[in-house]
Amino acid sequence: MVRTLVIDTLKKTGQTVLLKGWVNARRDHGKIVFIDLRDRTGIIQTVLSPELAGSLHPEDVVYITGLVKLRPEKLINPNISTGQIEIEVQSAELISKAAELPFDMGSPTLNVELPTLLDHRSLTLRHPTVRDIFTLQSAVYQGFREASLKLKCTEIFTPTISASATEGGAEVFKVQYYDHSAFMVQSPQLYKQMLVPVFERVFLMSKAYRAEPSVTTRHLSESTQLDCELGFVNFRDLLDALEFVGKNTLKYVTKTCHPILDRFNIPHPNVDNIPRLTMREAQKIILDRTGIDHTTEPDLMPEDEREICRWALETHNCDLVTITHFPTKKRSFYTAPDPKNPEFSLSYDLLFRGMEILSGSQRIHDHDELVAAIESRGMSPQNFKMYLMAFKYGMPPEGGFSFGLERLTMQILKLANVREASLFPRDMERVDFRLS
Repeated sequence: MVRTLVIDTLKKTGQTVLLKGWVNARRDHGKIVFIDLRDRTGIIQTVLSPELAGSLHPEDVVYITGLVKLRPEKLINPNISTGQIEIEVQSAELISKAAELPFDMGSPTLNVELPTLLDHRSLTLRHPTVRDIFTLQSAVYQGFREASLKLKCTEIFTPTISASATEGGAEVFKVQYYDHSAFMVQSPQLYKQMLVPVFERVFLMSKAYRAEPSVTTRHLSESTQLDCELGFVNFRDLLDALEFVGKNTLKYVTKTCHPILDRFNIPHPNVDNIPRLTMREAQKIILDRTGIDHTTEPDLMPEDEREICRWALETHNCDLVTITHFPTKKRSFYTAPDPKNPEFSLSYDLLFRGMEILSGSQRIHDHDELVAAIESRGMSPQNFKMYLMAFKYGMPPEGGFSFGLERLTMQILKLANVREASLFPRDMERVDFRLS
């Protein structure tokens, strides 16, 4: 008999089907045993005798043959998509026996502390609530990809080992590369810029590595970036592009993952009418609203991000807000200063529900100006020879932006820690296992 997926049983009432999956939970009631069977499409209740159930327990892999039947109306379960039906089991074949579980995997929510969640990652990822996080994360990337293609970008694939530190500074992983030293890239920035004269518009998903000596709820040592880089654009074009991609990514997630949002009790994002503010304008609004004066600070504090997002939702009914014109000296060397006031740069962040999810800028596209910017940061242009070659031989006005995939997932689902939105998180304390 050909396998039927759980979700497809809805179309097979009265038919005998073969299901293959995992025991999600077992409930014994005298002469009847209920087993919730899980596969990649969902969970369904099966009904069988104690003899057929044998010693089956959670996470056993089992093949079940049985009749699809409607449940009595009073026994319908509205919390699962197959809640109107159940399987009257005719045979059950144990395929793989699971060890005894270290905690309860059958509860609707996985009630374990974060260290336990991550120490048992290959197990806890199976839980439907945890799996929902990464189903939605997949939709985030798909939404980003579709929006980037609508901007006529070409998808590219860049290296994660670089001859130089992309951003400079100490927060870089240095690696032994044969008989030489190399670096894990802090972002795909230099490579995507080099491809603007090739394709004009590019996008990619890439890994980024930052050796930040801290453990916070919003930072990872290895993160996933979703980047766009566009040629022949001005600052307004870039703001339009980043808001188009951000808005349409979130709309795609809402459209395709609304059941997950509902299960997490998350309101659907409001993403139209995105307000734009300079950093100083945002700080002035925060001062007026809270009395807290950060108008001389070089960046928005985490609480500033939360407050200006509250303002955006209250005044524009929007969960997004674009902040521009951060101090030039606080941005990367390739960031273009504002010609009207070079102290501030043609840079921007996109904030979503209280946190920055995107950063970017218009770039310096003049070769000599870029060399001067590199030298002003105490770096050697010799370490950027291939990068500078792209500018020496004709670079148009260009710029781009980058989303943090894990951080955006975290904000959509209102997770407490970005590690919950990383399949296998890396930080100061963990590479698969805790380091201490």
